[in-house]
Order: sequence, then C-alpha cells, then structure tokens
Amino acid sequence: MPNLLEVVRNPIAYIAARWTPTQRTVQRAALTALVLSVIIVVSGGAVRLTGSGLGCDTWPKCSEDSLTATSEMGFHGAVEFGNRMMTWVLSAAVGWAIITVRSAKPARRELSRLAWSQFWLVMANGVIGGITVLMKLNPYTVAGHFLLATGLLTVTTLTWLRAREGDSPPRPLVGKAIKQLVYVLTAVTALLIIVGTAVTGSGKHAGDSSDVPRMPFDWKTVAQIHADLAWVVVALTLALWFVLRAVDAPVGPKHRIRDLFLILMAQGAIGYVQYFTDVPEVLVAAHLLGSTAVWIGVLRVLLSLRERGLPQSGESASGDTGTTGDTEADTGTKAGGDTETAGETEASAETEAAVPAPARDGERESAPQQAAAPSPSPTPSR
Repeated sequence: MPNLLEVVRNPIAYIAARWTPTQRTVQRAALTALVLSVIIVVSGGAVRLTGSGLGCDTWPKCSEDSLTATSEMGFHGAVEFGNRMMTWVLSAAVGWAIITVRSAKPARRELSRLAWSQFWLVMANGVIGGITVLMKLNPYTVAGHFLLATGLLTVTTLTWLRAREGDSPPRPLVGKAIKQLVYVLTAVTALLIIVGTAVTGSGKHAGDSSDVPRMPFDWKTVAQIHADLAWVVVALTLALWFVLRAVDAPVGPKHRIRDLFLILMAQGAIGYVQYFTDVPEVLVAAHLLGSTAVWIGVLRVLLSLRERGLPQSGESASGDTGTTGDTEADTGTKAGGDTETAGETEASAETEAAVPAPARDGERESAPQQAAAPSPSPTPSR
C-alpha cells in the first residue's frame, strides 16, 4: 500500500525511487517535448494568420461569460481556444520529460535542470500569451510571446541533445577558431530571428481583423534587413563547411553543418517566394516552421563541436523491463564502455590455467553463447 503522504509531498521523487526508465525512454520523452514545442509555435502562427488572435477576447477565460469557446464565437474562437488547449498538451509532454529525467539512474542533475527549465518557460509564456490578449495583440508583446517560445524551443532541443550523450567532461573535437566561428553563427542566427519578429510586427498579418496596432517600421526595409542577415548566416555556414572539410574534422560536425545548409536553402526559397507573392498565409506558416528547423540546426552544430561519451545506464539494477531493443541498446552501451587492461588479461589466463579440465570444458561450451551477445552500437556524438 503506497504511503499517501509521501506521494502527495513529492510525487516525482516517489516515482523516481521506484522506477528507472530505459535510456531510450528518456530520449523519447525529451524528443516529445521538443516536437510539441515546435507544434505550439506553428499553432500560435495559425492563430495570427487566420485572424483569430482575439477569438477569445479575454484571459484566462475565453470570454467574460465562458471559460471555453462557444458556438457563437465561430471559427476564430475555436482556433484561439484550440491553441490554448495545445499548451496543456505541451505541459503534459514537459511533465513526462521531467519525470523520466528525474527517474534516470545514475542521476543526471544538469539534464534535470534543463527539463525543469522547460516547465518554467511554459508557465511564463502562458502568462505572456494572456497579457498579449489583454493588450489587444500589441505587436511588442506578440514579439515577446514568440521569442519566449523560441527560448522554450532552445531548452527542449538542448535537453534532447544532452539526453543522447553522457556526462563526461566535454572533449573538444575542433579548434578554437572554428568554435568562435560557430559562436558568431549562433549569434547572427539569433539576431535573424529577432529581426523576423519586427517583420511580422510591421507586416500585414496582424492577428485579428480589427484595428490592431503595428510596429512603426517600413515593412519592406525591415524585410530587406532580415534577408541580408539570412545571407550572412548562409555565408557563415558555407565557410564552416569548407573549413571543417579542410581540417579533416570529425564526421559529426561536418554532417551537422551540412544539414543546416540544406535547411537554410529550403527556408530561403520559401522566404523569397512568400515575399514576391504578397506573403500568402500558407507560405508564412511554412516559413515559421522553417525558422524552428533553422534554430534547431544551429544548436545541433553548436553541440557537435565536443563529445561527452555515451549516457550511463542503470536499468539492470532497477528491474525496468523496457523493450528488447532497449535492452540490446543498453547492453551495447555498457559493453562499449568496458575496457580490460593487460594485467587483468594475464590474471584471467593464470586463473584459467589453475582450473581443472572439466571446468574449462564447461566454459568452452558456454563460449558460443557469449559470442552471440550483441556487439556495441554507439550512437554518434552530437
């Protein structure tokens, strides 16, 4: 019978003391939170692009008389209320990530802090979203709402990437000059996203059909600055690609910078098409989705510059069954981390020589079973 006082006092600690997730479960929980953080960005964009920003004209209720959307509110009310409900789905995903990371053994404190940061960012963004509605879609609060969502995207991405690697001290894979170039790339990409909010704040998609205030910028000028920054990001990405190939860098960083370049090409194509076609809603939504892919790609490049080994696994001690694939993967991870010194090999040989022949025959009979054990398949470092 569970101790109800203990459960109520700290339910997460209660679960962690009795359950150890597989490494694959931790990674999937982190990935789920990441995917939901992308979806919430796109669903928020859908609210703006359909003119449903004030479909629920107050907060935290949907209207003065109803907590939820009603049939009288029509399509716009349904869209806005649906976006609010997505926040609860995101919260559930973040909660699951917190529980799995907290229950992992051995304990991973840095990963746990990242998971808890997701929770606080979701709460903060919910409040900013409410303030945005109460201020009748003020473009500056709309921009803050998006940037806070990007902050959540940053933390969920880092949590996912860190869940796929261990906690050993970082070992650099590239030189200092390349790291500095990646830092510049990251900073310019962040500036590109910030300027993108100014393009949105001064553009035609205000978020509602009523008279919504806009940022006092010339839209074409801001859009041109945004495009220029995008080309700087592309140039830095190409420079990194050539430098990494010239210095024969490890495969990880080269693959990540290649992926980022391909994402940038697709995002740039969407951006130019939407500019010359008077920014249709469908392409704006695609461009918004692309912006999340660009930022995730940059973060993957950033973390690929070092390696921290494979995550340790503690499932066997806890009795968590998991799936066959999980067990094999964890066995491979453990096998990949075990090393045998020459002294241990010699001691093993001396012990075998001292064992009577029947015992050695028994060992020879079990040798084929040992040879059939799965070979380690280490996951590439990110």
